[in-house]
Amino acid sequence: MKGIQFVVDDKGGKTAVLIDLQEHGELWEDFYDCLIARARADEPRETLTEVRGNLHRRGKPQGSGL
Repeated sequence: MKGIQFVVDDKGGKTAVLIDLQEHGELWEDFYDCLIARARADEPRETLTEVRGNLHRRGKPQGSGL
């Protein structure tokens, strides 16, 4: 595939990939976003109501669409 190169070990097994970012930059961004989402999957979450309450307590304006 143009713009994709695989790094292989001495047995021919694929160990890494090189991606031409000029050719496949958007694909890399999607892949990276997925990695970040997986890394953060177990982080604590706040509900929208909690976020709104925190913003209100800090005196932030409500016109931001939240």
